Amino acid sequence: MVWQQVYDPFGNAVLSTFLAAVPVVVMLASLAFFHIKAHLAALLALASALLIAIFAFGMPAGMAGSAALYGAANGLLPIGWIVLNIIFLHRLTTENGSFKVLQDSLARITDDRRLQLLLIAFCFGAFFEGAAGFGTPVAVTGAILIGLGFSPLAASGLALIANTAPVAFGALGTPVITLAKVTGLDEMELSMMVGRQLPFFSVIVPFWLIWAFAGWRKMLEVWPAILVAGVSFAIPQFVVSNYHGPMLVDVIAALISMACLTGFLKVWKPATVHTSAALSGRHDDSKIDASEEQQPVTCAAFSSDTRPAVLRAWMPWIILTVFVFAWGTQGFKNLFDTRPAIDPQTQSARLDPQGKPMREANPLFSPMVTFSTLHQQIEKVPPVVPQPKTEEAIYKFNWFTATGSGIFLAAILGGLLMGYSIPQLVRQYLRTLWVVRYSLITIVAMLALGFLTRYSGLDATMGLAFAATGIFYPMFGTLLGWLGVALTGSDTASNVLFGGLQRVTSEQLGLSPVLMAAANSSGGVMGKMVDAQSIVVASTATRWYGHEGEILRYVFFHSVVLAILVGGLVTLQAYVEPFSRMVVGGH
Repeated sequence: MVWQQVYDPFGNAVLSTFLAAVPVVVMLASLAFFHIKAHLAALLALASALLIAIFAFGMPAGMAGSAALYGAANGLLPIGWIVLNIIFLHRLTTENGSFKVLQDSLARITDDRRLQLLLIAFCFGAFFEGAAGFGTPVAVTGAILIGLGFSPLAASGLALIANTAPVAFGALGTPVITLAKVTGLDEMELSMMVGRQLPFFSVIVPFWLIWAFAGWRKMLEVWPAILVAGVSFAIPQFVVSNYHGPMLVDVIAALISMACLTGFLKVWKPATVHTSAALSGRHDDSKIDASEEQQPVTCAAFSSDTRPAVLRAWMPWIILTVFVFAWGTQGFKNLFDTRPAIDPQTQSARLDPQGKPMREANPLFSPMVTFSTLHQQIEKVPPVVPQPKTEEAIYKFNWFTATGSGIFLAAILGGLLMGYSIPQLVRQYLRTLWVVRYSLITIVAMLALGFLTRYSGLDATMGLAFAATGIFYPMFGTLLGWLGVALTGSDTASNVLFGGLQRVTSEQLGLSPVLMAAANSSGGVMGKMVDAQSIVVASTATRWYGHEGEILRYVFFHSVVLAILVGGLVTLQAYVEPFSRMVVGGH
């Protein structure tokens, strides 16, 4: 029996919206104000969402449980699988000493902490966002910053702030590609529109990052380098997104930005070198629990005094880059996840209307699990969608082509080349699994919460409250994207949650649906630094377990203000010349 979502179960929009927002409030308040550990906060939010979905919004209990399980499965793979394996690789490089050599090689480019932060958190992090996404850049850059001497709070918070402007084109353009699918809008137009919003912030964020770290005066001392990093990222971001498409935007922009900044630092030096790794304007007493310190294992030793040692130290990360890039290409995914479709009667290849061979899911590499109590059993209704539409619930277990699998194989290969034996690798993997156990629980609970809010209609109820803002909708629609990412931890998931609503609402208000759909993704990137998943990844990478609330409180101001600035730009593009000329597709 099909269950129709109800968006105002009490006939009172204010009360219904308040109840729909309770899980979000529970999660954020638990972290920020009550200092509850992240995995417990996520479980409390999930429990509250289950109660509200079932008893307030009338969702059948079986469907609510299935929605949570469906989300939990997506939390384990791909997201948890990525986190587990990137931390595994990091532990391997830390324990044999090669990570220290890598840190020293980065530090030798410049002794200035501000410039190290630009190079690692912004440029290097953007590359990993473009290639892998899903927490990889925060995990990698946070770990590197810790090794360079930044405190856990600084490493976590600054890695999160830096990982904003590239997010909409992360994981080889997945958020934009997904947005096109859920809205029915043209993928290239969406890529162009996002590419006419985020480059402004690709210039702003590096300045914001250094200001958050060292203060206004120290930021002005290195403004030429900041400008080089930002502009050399923003221009390729605009060009590739507007003339090629969403897939390679971050990868190309990050490589160009790294090359330009490194080259610039060979001919320019700041007047004073800032060597302090402490956050400006605050007493940062964060430290790593001594019990978590790594002890070297017996394998190949590294010396930071020779060029070959530096090359060996970079070797596992180069392997990781190659694997992640290969795993992210659509051709690689198609090779394993699909197979030629064969007509069972003629035993010949099936052809599409254009005469091209058709492909179907490969059950060996991409088995599908249908959640039968959810699949096409839940119906979204107007005004969220133009016509009633049933929701799909098919879990694709892409175990081999998942990004985490590429990271896992890269870690194994890198570990063997670093001198680890197979038994040592097994022991290290089990230790890593134990270290990240609470992080995995948090990620699973968070995705369960995100999927439950989607299938129960709680997200749509909150979205409709934003849609009632009329002329102010460009601002609030952008903040809706921020809310989606803050809730789900994924710009892709936020686009799935609210992309259709953005199109319907913008058409009702006479705004460009391309503009507002893109605003959902662009606004969402600023929510990336406050979502529980990203914060847990940051705390895990920096080995600052149990301090997620402190990280959240540090980045929350930056997240909200930057999201409002994005909303301001979208408002200008909606109503004010010459910004409105930037809008793709018209009104």
